[in-house]
Parts: sequence; C-alpha cells; structure tokens
Amino acid sequence: MSGERVRRPRLRSIEAFPIEHEGERFLALRDPAGYTSSSIMLPLAVLEIVSLFDGEHDVEEIQQAVLRQRGERVDAARIEDLADALDQHGFLDSPRFDARRAEVDGAFLAAPARPASHAGGAYPAEPGALAAALDGFFSPPQGPGPINRAAAAKTPVRALIAPHIDFHRGGPAYAWGYRDVAERCDADVFVIFGTCHAGMRQPFALTRKPYDTPLGAAPVDVDFVETLAKRSRLDCFAEELAHRNEHSIEFQAVFLRYLFGGRRDVTIVPALTSFVHEAIAHKRRPEDDPRVRRFVDALGETVAATGRRVAFVAAADLAHVGPRFGDPEPVSREQAAGLAAADRATLATVTAGDAEAFFDDAARDDDARRICGLSPIWMLLRATGGASGVLRHYGQTPDPQCVVTFASVVF
Repeated sequence: MSGERVRRPRLRSIEAFPIEHEGERFLALRDPAGYTSSSIMLPLAVLEIVSLFDGEHDVEEIQQAVLRQRGERVDAARIEDLADALDQHGFLDSPRFDARRAEVDGAFLAAPARPASHAGGAYPAEPGALAAALDGFFSPPQGPGPINRAAAAKTPVRALIAPHIDFHRGGPAYAWGYRDVAERCDADVFVIFGTCHAGMRQPFALTRKPYDTPLGAAPVDVDFVETLAKRSRLDCFAEELAHRNEHSIEFQAVFLRYLFGGRRDVTIVPALTSFVHEAIAHKRRPEDDPRVRRFVDALGETVAATGRRVAFVAAADLAHVGPRFGDPEPVSREQAAGLAAADRATLATVTAGDAEAFFDDAARDDDARRICGLSPIWMLLRATGGASGVLRHYGQTPDPQCVVTFASVVF
C-alpha cells in the first residue's frame, strides 16, 4: 500500500519559501514538524502543478487545469513522478506518510528520554566541541565576557528571555542573558516556556521526559509537572509529541547543562506554548481562553506549593521578515532600522513587565512582524507578576532574505 501512487496528491502542512541557488530561483519545501529531515528545492516551473496538490484534483484534472492556465498539456507521468518524489520524502498526506509518522511517533513515546534531536546539526554533538563553542559565545566583543562565578551577590535573577535562534547565527545573544543566570540565579527548577513552531491544538504541552544533551541529560521535575497538570485540569500531555523535534526548549536545556552540569543539581519543566497567535487571529485576549487562565493559575499555585526556588525562561525569538517568510522584497537597511525601532518599542513593554501592553503591541498590526515568541514571553510576564526586566542584548541576522530578530532580557 505504501508504495502505490497517490491518486489525489495532497501536500501536508509544511513550510514553502523562495530560495536562490546558483543564480536560479526555486521554491523550497521544509517540514517544521521534523518527520522528514529533507528539504526539497522545486523549480518554479512546477509551482502551478504543486499548487494543485490539494487532495481535490486527480492527475487528469491537474493536466486540465494547467492546460487552461498555460495553454500546454503536461504529461501525466511528469505529474505522477513529482507527486511520488514528494511522497517518498514525506511531504504528502498519504498512507506512506502515515506509516512514517506512526514509526517516528512510536519511537519517541517509547523512549525514556527526549533525544537531542538537533545535536550534530544546529550545534556540535561531541561534548568537548560543544563546550568550546559555548565558551566562545561569551568572548568579547560579541559576547559579554567570561562568567564570574565568584561575583559578589546581587539581586537574584528570577527569569530570562533567551533566544532560540540557531547558535551559529545568534550564540552570543544567549551568553548575554545566561551569564546573569550563572552568576546570580539560585533556582533549583527552571520552568521553560518554549515556542512550538509546528503549532498545536492545545495551548500547552508538557513532557515528563528528560531532555538529552551532549553534556548530559537535563532532568525534569516530574512531581512539579504532574502537579501542574493536575491543578490545571487540562490534558497537558495530549500534544507531548510536539516536543520531539522542537528546538526552542532543547537549546535552553543545552545552555543550562553547560552552566550547571556537575556544579549544581537543577531540574527543568519543559512547557511548549501556542495560544497568543490564535488569540490575535480570533480578535480576543489570551486570558479569554479558559484553558490559558487555568494553566496560569495552576502554575502560580504549583510554584507557591513546591518549596523550591523556581526561575522562568522564555525561549523566544522576535520578528521574522523577508522573502523567506513570505514578504515580496529583501529587507533594506532602512527597513532593518525601522524593524529595530519597532522591536525596541515591544521590548519596552517587556522590560516593564506588562503582559497586557505586550499583547496589545503585537495585536495592533495583527503581528505583522511575525514574532514567534509571543506565547512564551506572555507566559513569562504573567508568571513573574509584573516584575521589571533589563534588556541585555538585541540582535538581527544579517541576511536580507531572512531577517530574524532576538533579544536577551533578564528579570
């Protein structure tokens, strides 16, 4: 069954974006859910064909549609071969993909730990090489300077907004925030609010699985997780599979192991989030969703009852603009400057600890900048109860085709 041709091909929910390669333009396809590690570049000449892979058209109907649009008939074999190639790589909603997903999901659920899925790609898989890379992020002038673990005691750090940008594009930005954590945070438990890039049907997803890293596993405070889920009266594990390939929490687990592994016993509470974009789309506030209210209340109650020192981390990038994200033109220098000004206005609501103003700022233009850290930041601001923060670093990636902005904020 899995080897049969798909009669009415349907693309899965995947990312599609323009890309240039060796002077030619292509449409790139990527799976944010990570069921396939492949990225495919399609010539723009087949875009009309692929746009009809909607599950409603069979091969003959696709031929007829292209004939009407371009005045030429495409061979059925060409359409079938294109659909088969996409299916083989896991981009079609088909029996072949169902079998792939069942195998991948089953392996994750059966595993005792959440694997370090991005080791060897987004960061080195070998412990020594990874530690050396992280050491380098602290080096001036891009980094804040080395950690001083003997620094005189100051006001303790209780929360951090850190990026989840790839380390090779924004590693020093992490260091600007995590140096304060290393020097001034005495927490035993780190509740990490992560961005779920693939989206979820539920607003929150917890897991009991420790997060593996090349530097050792980041253990989960299972009692905290279980109590939080019970108090919230939500099925916080219905979307546990979202943790499998999501990098936002993984990158924070790597940094926490780097800072505290072998020095201090700390645990994490990994909580993927996805609800602020949905609130904006439906013209409502996050707290209008009773599930969000219950989780926020349950979190406060669990923190108060745990008897342990708790800190919060929001794994959150900011704007995503440029052709890679659907904009028609590359980002000019003037636009990048305007983007920075808009981001800093947003960050002013964040450093003020004002969750309501932060949401209003994003909703005012329907999140035109595509801030992918809305839900984690909103949760951190609510969890810290209006505490003020300090902006340690703001940055932008330099590629005008794909500009991502990010910041480190310490509370």
